Parts: sequence; structure tokens; C-alpha cells
Amino acid sequence: MTSRLREALRDTAEDAPVYPVYERALATARRTRRRNWGAAALVLVLVALAVTVVPVGSAPSVDPADGVAGALPDRIGLPPIGALHVTDRPRLGPAAVLFSGHRSDEDETIGVVGADSDRYRILRMGADSPAGETVLLSPDGRYIARSADDPERPGVDVIDLVTGRTRHVESTSEHVTFAYPAGWAPDGRHIAVVDMVFADAQQSSLRSVLSVVSLDGRERTRVQEAAQQPIFAHPVAFTPAGDRLAYQIGNTVWVTARDGTRLSSFALPYESTLAGKGAWTPDGRWLTLATRRVNSSEWHLRRVDPLTGRDAGTLDLPAVSDVTTIRLLGWGPDGSALVVGLTPNPLSPTRFDQPLEIDQRTSYGSVRGVRVLALSPGAAEPRTVLTAPNQIRAVDVAGGVVESGHVREASSPGWLGGWFVYSTMLIILLWAGIAAYRRRRQLAFWFERRAGLSVEHGR
Repeated sequence: MTSRLREALRDTAEDAPVYPVYERALATARRTRRRNWGAAALVLVLVALAVTVVPVGSAPSVDPADGVAGALPDRIGLPPIGALHVTDRPRLGPAAVLFSGHRSDEDETIGVVGADSDRYRILRMGADSPAGETVLLSPDGRYIARSADDPERPGVDVIDLVTGRTRHVESTSEHVTFAYPAGWAPDGRHIAVVDMVFADAQQSSLRSVLSVVSLDGRERTRVQEAAQQPIFAHPVAFTPAGDRLAYQIGNTVWVTARDGTRLSSFALPYESTLAGKGAWTPDGRWLTLATRRVNSSEWHLRRVDPLTGRDAGTLDLPAVSDVTTIRLLGWGPDGSALVVGLTPNPLSPTRFDQPLEIDQRTSYGSVRGVRVLALSPGAAEPRTVLTAPNQIRAVDVAGGVVESGHVREASSPGWLGGWFVYSTMLIILLWAGIAAYRRRRQLAFWFERRAGLSVEHGR
């Protein structure tokens, strides 16, 4: 190579632009780190949003105000697929109706309907637990009482539908094997509980112990003790003032004071039962019995004196026919009696115009469906105020809803519940986060290009 060529090459190299290798490498590393951090932040935001949207079971730190009475829906349906649990967010709040009878995965599913809207929730039970008998809705619709989940801690669980909290009311009787709620006091702060207790050391037999317990567990009054047979009929009926309660053991009605003092007992007439949780008349003067006419499936409501059992005659209310029995939920403001009529299962071998124990009349195998009926004074026929599909075989209504007399037009709950919707949203959000992370470089390049174009347009 000649010296002239060498000088020409040197001059050309000196005039060529210098490529900043180190600076460009450092800038590229910084961009990559920013892209990775941005993608990770986006994924975290999406996941946080999903967790916020999807309901969880934790409860707020403070209790909201008490709920209102609400209204009775004129129809109910089966809970939708993926229905939320009673403790899920968003909270249901006070309920108007509990229902049961349909089974899912060999478990009893209790349905719950909101007091003022067609929002449905579910409560899983491990065995048959008829609504209105062993799963009870409080008078204000805020609480559900049920047998405790944990067999090692027998007692009653009380679920707050406003806060989502579950309070365990532990049995204090010795050798308790099982316990269930039997009735709510009107104040909603006390509950009647039946403990099934082993009667001997060999655990060969049981006896029933009825107590009135406060929800905080500080007050407990033992009311009655009886052998396992004859059974306690469900539920216990409190006077509107809450100072007395009536309950049925076999064919005998007992009336006691709130402190456990026994006031009276009397034998029931032929084919009669204590009418239900609304058995006391609104003034607390009379008890109401559900009575079946001889050789018929027609049921009437009759009044009796709670101290003597003296028959005060049939009430001027329409009879209910073609049912296995009726349960009195309470009294409306116009004097109407609101009752649950249990329609018979046509496949049942039992004849319901014959004498039967009350538990045979209300068992799922004997019942095809339920209706809630209003028996108005002087009316010729009952008026149906709530209908349900045949899979529903037991129902309970909040006392406040009964007393309000309000009935609202209800809509079908639909096929898909909240968990299905929220799960779908969660899946979409997670997939969006994954896609954003996998395409983080393209997204970062797109953002940089957009920023560059913005700068050029700004100039």
C-alpha cells in the first residue's frame, strides 16, 4: 500500500461518524429493563383488579346499619349455576326468603333471596336441612341459623348476611352429639336451640334439651328436657313480645316463660299441630293450631287458650286443601295469615288423609313442592303470594317481611351466577396480563414510537 493511499484511507476514517457502542448498549439495557418493569407492573395491576372484583369471604371491620324488612318475591327459582355463597362479596344484606329441597353433589343446597331484589346466594349443608325447620332466617332477615359445620364443636352457627361473619354459638350441655336451631326470638338476639345429648355412658340413647341462648353466648336458659322420642316438632313459636314460647313434643304443647318457668301444657286435639313459628296471634292472647278435618286433606287454623288448651273455634280464614300440611309463618297487617302449603308427592305411597306424624308430612319424600298462601279474613279461597318450582320443598320467610305485607313482582334468577361471571373476568384479565408480558418488547417499541411521533408533531 502506497503512502498516498494510506493517507487517503486515514482521512476517510477520520471523517466517518463514530458509533457510540457503549452509550447505545447502556440505553438498550435501560429500555429493556423499563419494558420488563412496565409489563410486570401491568400484570400486577390486572391481578389486583381481578382480586378486587372477584368476591372474597373476609368481613369489613365495622358493622353496617341494620337492614330493612323488604318485600316477599311473588316467585322464586333455583339458584343459578355458579351462585355466590352467602358470605361472598358483594354482601347480600338482609334476606326475604330461605328455601331448600334440591340437592347438588349429594349435599343440601340452601337458597337465599335478597329482601329487596332478585339476588340469590347459596349455603351448603352436609345433610337434609329443611328451611324453616333446622335452617332458620331471623325476623329481620339479617341472620341465618344452622347446625355447626364442625362435629367436634357441636352448636349453632349464625351467619350475618350484612357483614359475612359467622358466629359460633357453642352448646354448653355435656355429652352433646348434635345441635340445631329451633326458633328465633323477635328481638333477633336470642335463639332457641335443641341439643341432642347422650342419655347414658354407653351412648345407647339420646335425649333432647331445649334452651334459649343469646347470640353472644352469655345467656343460656334451659327450658325443657325430653327423651329422644317423641320428637320436638319444628319450630318453636315466640310471642310477639318475646316473653313466652310455645313448642310441641309429640302430641303435647308446652308453654313456658322466657326464663324457663313452665306455665302450662295441654294435649293436642285429633290431627292437630302447633301451627308454626307464627302460632301466637299478634296480641299474644291465643295460640294457633293447624287442624285437619277427618278423612280429608283440608287444613284449617284454630285458636286455643295457651293456658288451658280450650278450643276457641276455627278462625274466619279459608281452608287449605290438597296439601300434606301447612305451616303458619305469621300475620300480615290486614289480619291475613301467611302459611306455607306443602303439596303432596304423587309418587309417595303415604296417604295424607290419614293420621301421620308431622315429620312424615314434611319430609322431602312426601312433598312435591311448596306455595306461600295468604289466608285473608272472610275470603273464600287462599291467595297464592309466592310460587316455586317443584324441586323446592321447604321455605322460610323473614318475620319482618311477613308483617310488612309487601309483595313484589320478582324475576327469574337466570342461569349464570356471580362466580361464573367473576371467574370469566378473572380468566380474561390473567390472559391479558400474560399476553402483555409475552409481547412486552413489541408494546415497549409501540409506546416509544408513539412517544417519538408525539415529539415530532410537537415540533
